[in-house]
Amino acid sequence: MKPSSLRWRLRWLVIGALVAVLVPLGMFSMRITLREMDELADGRLAQAAHVLQLMVRSAGVDALTGAPQAPDRRAMTLPQSRHTFESEVAFQVIDRDGRVRLATSNFSALPVRAAAAAGFADIDWMGYRWRTYRTCDAQAGVCILAGERYDSRHDILRALWLDHALLVLVGLPLIALLVGWAVRRGLRPLDRLARGLAARAPGSREPVALDAAPTELYPVVQALNTQLERLEDALERERRFSADVAHELRTPLTTSLISVEGAIGNADPADADAALGQAQQALSSLARRVEQLLVLARLEAGTADRPREMVDLVPLAGEVIEEMAPVIAERRVEVSLEVPEARLVVSGYAAGLLALIRNLVDNALRHVSTGGHVLLALGQTGTAVLIEVTDDGPGIPPERRAEVFARFHREPGGHNEGYGVGLSIVQRVAELHGATIELLDAPWGRGLSVRVSLPRAGT
Repeated sequence: MKPSSLRWRLRWLVIGALVAVLVPLGMFSMRITLREMDELADGRLAQAAHVLQLMVRSAGVDALTGAPQAPDRRAMTLPQSRHTFESEVAFQVIDRDGRVRLATSNFSALPVRAAAAAGFADIDWMGYRWRTYRTCDAQAGVCILAGERYDSRHDILRALWLDHALLVLVGLPLIALLVGWAVRRGLRPLDRLARGLAARAPGSREPVALDAAPTELYPVVQALNTQLERLEDALERERRFSADVAHELRTPLTTSLISVEGAIGNADPADADAALGQAQQALSSLARRVEQLLVLARLEAGTADRPREMVDLVPLAGEVIEEMAPVIAERRVEVSLEVPEARLVVSGYAAGLLALIRNLVDNALRHVSTGGHVLLALGQTGTAVLIEVTDDGPGIPPERRAEVFARFHREPGGHNEGYGVGLSIVQRVAELHGATIELLDAPWGRGLSVRVSLPRAGT
């Protein structure tokens, strides 16, 4: 079944509602009008009979007929003109002896007993149905019988039916046109909303605005803006995940390639076996990295399948240094690890914190020259656990430090293999754990120190 348009549905629902209300009201009004017309016609008929009764009482029946009627004389018949209405009304004047003394031509031959009871009655005469009214006057010694044909009344009723039908036949199409115009005008805000959505630029986070919108549309616009924001967030997460995959898998893939190439180019079987062992470790690290990326994606989407856990940062730092050992050796950079003997426990997600430390170290390695120095230090204060990575590279001027967290931002002077997402990942993981990030000058006179302050467990 083809879905109908909202305009069409509203138009016909309104018209249907009007018909459902107006037609019964019209019929009810017509019934009341017919009843009033019958009462009016009966009153007019009775009034005519009483007027004739007064005339007979005043002048006497003999004066009206011209002379006393002999028993063998016929009743006086009033002439009838050509007017149609005169053939539709009639009356008789009957004396106390039951003789018709005066009558219209259409009632001249009507038997006296045809309507003998006083008041209103219905009779059949000369092929027509008549409504009669009989009243008697003892003082004048006469009875008056007035009659009116029903078809005369029906002509009036048909005129009334025609008036009502014309009102419906002419009024309903006019109402339909006005309803259609009103519906189109009332739905203009929806048209503006559709045009605004069609003109919306892909990836835009600008909320949909609908000026002078009806009150009923505000919840729709708000819900639409909420859904658009969620959709953009989901698309942004997808783009971030793609970039994260490219960034996070680069190091284990590079380590694997270095180890495999070392095994292939090494004639010493022992060294080749060692290189293959390193390649195997790198591939195992690659598998773990893929799993961690999936965990990060779930964490960012707010759909992590497990709650926070207590994470010790000391073994995580050692795991990062061990994982990146082939890259460190290739670049011939000195990497130092300073950790306390006690455990440094925070509440969070191990996969996210491991990615944070790894990206801090990886970012430092990419900005130091051969023979440079990188320090990974863990410590704590009264309320925070500190992760600090310091390098002796070129550093970042203070005025540009706010820009380094932007996705795909790359500082000049680093190695070209970066994708500019490392510090963006660090920032997201820090936000997820309620941590703060500071970019400081290295204490060695040059370089950069990145400090992450994580809330201690239980604080």
